[in-house]
Amino acid sequence: MPRTSPAPPAERDAAATTAITGVGVTAPNGLGTEECWRATLAGRSGLGRISRFDPSRYPATVAGEVHGYVAEDHIPSRLLPQTDHQTRLSLTAAEWALRHARLDPAEIEDFAVGVATAASAGAVEFGQRELQNLWSQGKDHVSAYQSFAWFYAVNNGQISIRHGMRGPGGVLITEQAGGLDSLAQARRFVRKGASVIVSGGVDGGLCPLGWVHYLTTGLVSTESAPDRAYLPFSDAACGFVPGEGGAILIAEDARHARERGVPALATVAGYAATLDPPPWTGRPPRLGDAMANAISDAGLRPGDVDVVFADAAGDRKGDAAEADALRELFGPRGVPVTAPKTMTGRLFAGGAALDAAYAVLSLRDGVIPPTVNVAEPAPEYEMDLVTGRPRRADVRTALVVARGHGGFNAAVVLRAPE
Repeated sequence: MPRTSPAPPAERDAAATTAITGVGVTAPNGLGTEECWRATLAGRSGLGRISRFDPSRYPATVAGEVHGYVAEDHIPSRLLPQTDHQTRLSLTAAEWALRHARLDPAEIEDFAVGVATAASAGAVEFGQRELQNLWSQGKDHVSAYQSFAWFYAVNNGQISIRHGMRGPGGVLITEQAGGLDSLAQARRFVRKGASVIVSGGVDGGLCPLGWVHYLTTGLVSTESAPDRAYLPFSDAACGFVPGEGGAILIAEDARHARERGVPALATVAGYAATLDPPPWTGRPPRLGDAMANAISDAGLRPGDVDVVFADAAGDRKGDAAEADALRELFGPRGVPVTAPKTMTGRLFAGGAALDAAYAVLSLRDGVIPPTVNVAEPAPEYEMDLVTGRPRRADVRTALVVARGHGGFNAAVVLRAPE
């Protein structure tokens, strides 16, 4: 089939609709989009004691690990020596997302297809292994691939190279907020004339070097029981649980998708980002501004939102700030709120991308996934938190919220296709 080309500049539309046409998920509670979604609606958690290394010497021992993934079943042998676990998960999620979108990049002019994903630090596990080789055996035992395999842009680059995508690209490094920032960047590229942008994020640093990095935040839960370790918006909240994995989403010009005969799963209707002021200023956080501005960018009002996928920090201060922002924008118990990341942990650059994938599936199936292990939110939050089991609802508009360590806030409005 001949390649299709992007529209010439005169025909480009600055307000072109960006559709989500494919989703690929690699998560602690499920490999593959539908497997993860079934597990999430059933309330099956992927949290457990760390098995990839001995955590007994550390104060925190619970994480969200991706189990059952065999890299050799998904990754060409030539790529195995130059990638680590998180990059392989990212390549697999991208492959699944492209397949879900029924998209063969070889059939599209290569400069019309780009990659804009999120990252937090890079391939920490690969870097740790090569540093250990350097210290224990010397420089001749360090892999030549170390020069790029640890790099924060490695997932983005490997996806682009594997599929011959030479269009616009970039890497968003805003920690948890990055998964939403990448969708916004994809929307910008589509509005500038790109046909397809691979977006989202997959992350992972569940190795001793990465684990120490997470612990420095002082926010990681030290509770050893997996079902008690991550309880956002609860009176018993005691911190967050780190995890690995995430989601890749195919963002596509809606007209291009229609021409291919592929239905939109959702549209990226609105986005906004803010940065919190430095803590020593005493000024309030700006998460609420990000939410309000994203809704305004979508041309909507707060009452049009059917569900909020919360950031869910898991500590009392962070939860209170988010609850305050929600109450100010929507009123007390004014909108259903959910935090399915209680089944995966916080996945850093992959976390908000996975929440966006959940939101797309919620729009598709008319159901809100539950927040597990939390019986009810703390009463002072005045929040309609979906707990226990999924809630059937006419979900047409979803707001996805994320905060990244360092004061980054992002919000995306996703809408069901017309």
